Amino acid sequence: MNEDNLKRSKPISRPMLLRGLALMHDGVMGAVAMLLSFVLRLDFDGVAQNLAVFLNAAVLFGIVVSGVGFLLGLNRGIWRYASLSDFLAIAYAASLSVASFTVIEFLLDRLNSIPRSSILIAWAFLIVLLAGPRAAYRLYRNRHDVIRGRLADRGTGKHVLLIGATDNAEAFLRTIKERNSASFEVLAIIDERGRRTGRSIRGVPVLGPLERLPQILNQFEARGRRPEAIILTRSRDDYQRHASVEALVEIAARQKVEILRLPNLFDMQRIDAEIELRPIKLEDLLQRQPVMLDSPKIASMIEGKTVLITGAGGSIGSELARQVAALSPRSLVLVDASEYALYSIESELSGARRNFELHASLCNVREKGAVNTVVQSHRPHVIFHAAALKHVPIIEAQPLEGILTNAIGTRNVAEAALRANVPKMIMVSTDKAVNPTSVMGATKRMAEMFCQAMDLDSKTNSTRFVTVRFGNVLGSAGSVVPLFEKQIKAGGPVTVTDPEIERFFMTIPEACLLVMQAAAHNSAQQEERGRIYVLDMGPPVKIVDLARNLIRLSGRRPDTDIRIVYTGLRPGEKLYEELFDSKETLSQTGATGILTASARSIELALIERIFDEMQRMIDAQDLPGALRLLKSTVAEFNTGAHVHH
Repeated sequence: MNEDNLKRSKPISRPMLLRGLALMHDGVMGAVAMLLSFVLRLDFDGVAQNLAVFLNAAVLFGIVVSGVGFLLGLNRGIWRYASLSDFLAIAYAASLSVASFTVIEFLLDRLNSIPRSSILIAWAFLIVLLAGPRAAYRLYRNRHDVIRGRLADRGTGKHVLLIGATDNAEAFLRTIKERNSASFEVLAIIDERGRRTGRSIRGVPVLGPLERLPQILNQFEARGRRPEAIILTRSRDDYQRHASVEALVEIAARQKVEILRLPNLFDMQRIDAEIELRPIKLEDLLQRQPVMLDSPKIASMIEGKTVLITGAGGSIGSELARQVAALSPRSLVLVDASEYALYSIESELSGARRNFELHASLCNVREKGAVNTVVQSHRPHVIFHAAALKHVPIIEAQPLEGILTNAIGTRNVAEAALRANVPKMIMVSTDKAVNPTSVMGATKRMAEMFCQAMDLDSKTNSTRFVTVRFGNVLGSAGSVVPLFEKQIKAGGPVTVTDPEIERFFMTIPEACLLVMQAAAHNSAQQEERGRIYVLDMGPPVKIVDLARNLIRLSGRRPDTDIRIVYTGLRPGEKLYEELFDSKETLSQTGATGILTASARSIELALIERIFDEMQRMIDAQDLPGALRLLKSTVAEFNTGAHVHH
């Protein structure tokens, strides 16, 4: 068989066949609609007297309906998903068909052969005959899928309750029924305030209020249909108005049911998307109001500019890189000492569609020459300096390493920025720099002091040195959250240093947005120089409460299923963190979530001599001398193990 014959014998695809059948159906329905209109207008005897004329008119109308339907794509619709928009399209197609038919008949014989009123009657019949079969087929398929789904669900589908009688709840129910999903069987919807109790959504009863959730769970269990999960249908912000997520997590842990969150409505509407229920995350329990940002100012700082980020492979650096990449820079330079971390963030940003240059530089901020080379070759408009050693006990055991990276490394970046006339450098600092009790905190305060001195010095007017200070971020490298999750997965115990220990917490994206907000806000006025920007972290969180919430999120009960053990504070660890010193003057910036602290400053010439001396001590591996110099430079450094307030 030759190639032409193979092409001719190629079978018609199923979608093409279905479209053809739909087109034929619409044409036949058009002809039937016109014949019915004639019968209604003239009765059977009147139509029989001039049958040939009326049949010709009906066939012509059917052809017009098919043609209009093809042009409007009416035959492309999937009948089992027929909805209001499809019925509106049918009404539009019927109107256009009637108008086209009227024009054709007028041109043929001035509308003399058929009753003119029959055309309007045919329009009504056509809408019914086109919409009716589609609606009937959808009802049949939905009913068929429900019956088949119930059979499939017996023993296989996860029994769930939905929390919130919302549009998302209705969309979820519609989606699992339309896709014949046997993964879930929704037993009921809980209306938090009980206003819709006794009603139903898509056949699923609405129960409530939320206070009755434990009794409702027990009632289903008594019937042998124990819910295995409760699914939140509202957004995080909505729950601040309707219910406490913490209360729901508490109930779920007590009842040993999983607690999940729906994906967004758009993902459920996409036919090709799988419905992925996400577990509740710790940040959902923070209940923080979203910060209002000055987006135009942030965008103008980044758009079309070259941006360099040190520590770009770390938790903060990589999120800063993502947010900068979204603001259309001209060029983004990623700097990190870790090859794997640098590769990871470069691969992630390379995979996304981008309209900017991306450079990855393997460089340690400790190496003055290497830092200079990178900054000089790219000449960025903005530098975000996020490179740092952050793990308190490790730096406490190896102080020279912390001093070299955190203090000397910051000097290397700052001086390279000044040499290359970089307009702005932003140093990411920490709350541990306030009244530090650890070497890590003291080295970060030393870095702050160097940037302050650079910002205040008259010779450095071409470059602004901005310091932004904030507390812990959820999920960052070395934070307690990954450790707790690992301990919970192993069955416990969860180790907390002290029952009273508190920390400020913020999500990584939120912290990075506020860093960018502070950088964009920074004023060129002389009185603004040398100030430290402090992010409003909200109220501090007890670490033991954090541990308990994580245990509850895993579906277990704290102190019952998973024990919490107190191990005592570690060297250099504070009981409470502070975002500013009591001697620092705090003032508002006018930007939401950001304050400024006027910290004690030191002259640039003096701090440079101190840093030179510190470099000599590091080169000589003189640990006692380096610690003495660190203590004398950072006067508030309390070398006692812990601070209790």
